[in-house]
Amino acid sequence: MMKLKYSICCGLDVHKNVIVATIVTTNKDGISEYLQKSFSTINSDIQRFHNWLIENNCYHVCMESTGKYWIPIFNYLENDIDVCLTHPKYVKAIKGKKTDKKDSKWIADLYKFDLVRCSFLFLQKIFVSLGNFPDTVSSWSA
Repeated sequence: MMKLKYSICCGLDVHKNVIVATIVTTNKDGISEYLQKSFSTINSDIQRFHNWLIENNCYHVCMESTGKYWIPIFNYLENDIDVCLTHPKYVKAIKGKKTDKKDSKWIADLYKFDLVRCSFLFLQKIFVSLGNFPDTVSSWSA
């Protein structure tokens, strides 16, 4: 049997206008219960999403880094929640009838067993802490 890393965690499927979230709670016997909810990507709904996570004692979230839609969600959650941003190839579901709900559940199931490789986002924090975050990406090569 695989070793459980997170007894409570959340998988996200993030799109331009909607966040589909699945919180998985696994008990000592290895039985999992799932809570699914969708939120819009406007600020007030991101706040509701954050509050929903806290109300359900969920402090570990995993989401794909597809497009740019993950950025505001990541920025909003990162102070209170352990956010794992992963490349889509690490959470790709098997082929078939995919839905946003199935994808978020799949991500949560992979993440609870630590089967997801998280991206390392450090450049912005280092530059900000040093007080010299570049204005543009092109200035990084200078």
